[in-house]
Amino acid sequence: MKWLTWESVGVDRMACAWLIRRFVDQDAKFLFVPVGHKPLPEGAEPFDIPGVRYTHRRGHCTFHTMLKEFKLKDPVLDRIARIVDEADTVQEITLEPVATGLDFICRGIRLSSPDDYTALERGGFIYEALYAKLSKELAEKKR
Repeated sequence: MKWLTWESVGVDRMACAWLIRRFVDQDAKFLFVPVGHKPLPEGAEPFDIPGVRYTHRRGHCTFHTMLKEFKLKDPVLDRIARIVDEADTVQEITLEPVATGLDFICRGIRLSSPDDYTALERGGFIYEALYAKLSKELAEKKR
């Protein structure tokens, strides 16, 4: 399936692309359009663009929306959603100390990548590592 988002990906769009590839569509292909581009090209599912099905809702990031829409019930993904929320949206309080660092790293990935395809690839490694670390922490708490 083809997925569409705005160019110059950041913390939420990197997270969503990782989520899509890891849990929804292993063969996902991503397309990018300039911010504000209208009309959106047909034949691809848009995400993290205002007004589309998979976007910010009720103060939460698109990653959070996708968890709900795809009915992904995983406490580690829920935790990542909280982290991405804090990294991507204005919060009254902060509870996830890694959120600022995650946003900082994703900004660096975007700046050091020659294009958005490369940024998604590199960002995917970061989210896979975050998932592994949080999974290990959860397993240790259950012991």
